[in-house]
Amino acid sequence: MASRSSLSSLPVAKLCVQDKSYDVQAILFDKDGTLLDFTYTWGSWGEHLLASFSNELANKGLPLLRPELLSTWGMIYNENGEISGYDRNSPISMGTISDLMSLLAQEGYQAGLSWAEGKVLAEKCRQSADEQLEITRTARLLPDARAFLEQCRLCGIRLGIVTSDETDAALKHLEWLGIRSYFDVCVGADLVDRGKPYPDMVELACLQLGVKTEGTAVIGDTNGDMQMAREAGAATAIGIDAGGIIGKEGYPAADAVIVDYLELQVS
Repeated sequence: MASRSSLSSLPVAKLCVQDKSYDVQAILFDKDGTLLDFTYTWGSWGEHLLASFSNELANKGLPLLRPELLSTWGMIYNENGEISGYDRNSPISMGTISDLMSLLAQEGYQAGLSWAEGKVLAEKCRQSADEQLEITRTARLLPDARAFLEQCRLCGIRLGIVTSDETDAALKHLEWLGIRSYFDVCVGADLVDRGKPYPDMVELACLQLGVKTEGTAVIGDTNGDMQMAREAGAATAIGIDAGGIIGKEGYPAADAVIVDYLELQVS
């Protein structure tokens, strides 16, 4: 735990989780799966993206995408064919939008498009999926997240977002969720050279907040978030396993794993 003398002049609060406590001045959150219900938003977006791409391939007389493609990207389906979860180590969870567009362009190339055509078509379908998401605003907050954000505000803790999503999209989603005002900074993958699990996002967010990484906690839903925190020298890395799906073993780099925000207290 960082000593108070090593921190900047901003207020210091205690973050308590399970049987541990940490002196912190800032908390950085991943967005998707950490604040925003991942499956609810990105399952819908992913299905629209791939359906649009398949339709475009069909119009060109080319084979459709494999029906299980979204599963290979990391979405989990139940026996009724409904999206029921996601793999925390998968491309759709850990990858950037650019990563997913490359994967989709590769599918187009294998179907018979040139690489250039595949990239253009992937971006066209991404825009269509984004527009559909904009219309429906398919986003909801994880339980008790707002109450914890309010606790942090009352204690003077500075808050930031570090997400594999693009910054503008992330800010829009925070607006839809009604929590944008809680955050002082938002760092998307488009603002750094290296995304997760590298430390770049944490380092940039801390620089913008005016705090040291050793006085900052990181909360995320993947072990990549935990690795990012450790690489940056953060005070603590806390995994949130909403619903208790994968357990502590799914976050080997975490200091603690919680199932909901009721397990966290700040004072």
